[in-house]
Amino acid sequence: MINIPSTAQKRIVIIGSGFGGLELAKRLRKSNYQVVIIDKNNYHQFQPLFYQVATSGLEPSSISFPLRKMFRDYDNIHVRVTEVESVDTQKKQIYTTIGELDYDYLVIAIGADTNFFGNENIQDNAIPMKSVSEALYIRNSIFEDFERSVTTPDYDERQGLIDIVIVGGGPTGVELAGALADMKNFILHKDYPELDTKEIDIYLLQGGDCLLKGMSEKASAAALKYLKKLGVDVRLNTRVTDYDGEFVSVKGGDKIRADKVIWAAGICGNKLEGLPENTLTYGRRLKVNRFNQVEGFTDVFAIGDVSYMEEEKYPQGHPQVAQVAIQQAKRLAKNFSCLVKEKSFEPFSYRDLGSMATIGRNLAVVDLPRFKFQGFFAWVVWLFVHLLALIGTKNKIFVFLNWLWNYLTYDQSLRLIIRPFIKKNKTKHKNEAT
Repeated sequence: MINIPSTAQKRIVIIGSGFGGLELAKRLRKSNYQVVIIDKNNYHQFQPLFYQVATSGLEPSSISFPLRKMFRDYDNIHVRVTEVESVDTQKKQIYTTIGELDYDYLVIAIGADTNFFGNENIQDNAIPMKSVSEALYIRNSIFEDFERSVTTPDYDERQGLIDIVIVGGGPTGVELAGALADMKNFILHKDYPELDTKEIDIYLLQGGDCLLKGMSEKASAAALKYLKKLGVDVRLNTRVTDYDGEFVSVKGGDKIRADKVIWAAGICGNKLEGLPENTLTYGRRLKVNRFNQVEGFTDVFAIGDVSYMEEEKYPQGHPQVAQVAIQQAKRLAKNFSCLVKEKSFEPFSYRDLGSMATIGRNLAVVDLPRFKFQGFFAWVVWLFVHLLALIGTKNKIFVFLNWLWNYLTYDQSLRLIIRPFIKKNKTKHKNEAT
């Protein structure tokens, strides 16, 4: 039973607590609406720093924030941790694993998932990084394989354990490659003196002819230069065609031995069952108008990565980045206020505030609307912007202290292998003993 009290207030159901869903809920917490947040997790995840969890730079709790803590002082906000199975737009109901729920207005903010472009082998064997749990899985896999490598005499087998392939030259791939290179250059030789760290190869494979597509040519060129300086084997115009768990196959016939492939090559919108097929467009995104209303509906909205909106400056839709989701949420909150006041909606227009990516220690690239710069100052700006964007004072302090410690000591203190607990079957164990 989903157990939401009935009130005279109109009910807005928000599916997803990413950047868009969370921002919308925050903007509506003092409104005259009843707001229900539905998410499979009880916390918000700060996605831009997943790669630092994966490379043992930050604890998962430092980039996550409990939803109930955020909204506990607001009677009109309700949080339910469950998965949405489908929606019935005729009955205006959503169906979840804990029951059904009526809505007056539905906001779909379910974000995007990893796009494997239909390749089942890659989907089965490569590792995505779209959640804290996947980032932790990457961290465990990296250090478990390093532990095995020190007792593996065979060279080829050892290379499979220690070499890492990253597919995708966008911000996620570039930042992850830089962080792994820093780990190799500053840390691993101290933790694993038995291992020749020169044997460790970090590959970044990009299907296009440049890194950080969407940023400036200067940023792209600087990122390539910095990664090569750090020792990353960057291969442009290299399209991955298959991965069987041991060998990465690329177009042209070449193969790379690696037991770990991290897939950062593309995203597609998460799908919500029950919506008409004609609402979907490129990359499984929902077509919306300038008010974020899903095509064919006046009471169903979509914001963030799952939405596809065309405007004059963006005839092929907006980039799937956090700022789009946040700005759409702000505009939608204002439009919900217009509904109460019986005023007309105002159309959304995206304001590009700039892009940035960090490549490694003291190295980053920043593209602002009027200025573009690279290097140490860009790195400081990147740190400052991401620190401010984190939710919670405690998280900001912990992340800052972690970054300061890592910078001063050339070390990371979170190189832990934390395996999930599996409860033994007591009956089976007893029978085996007898």
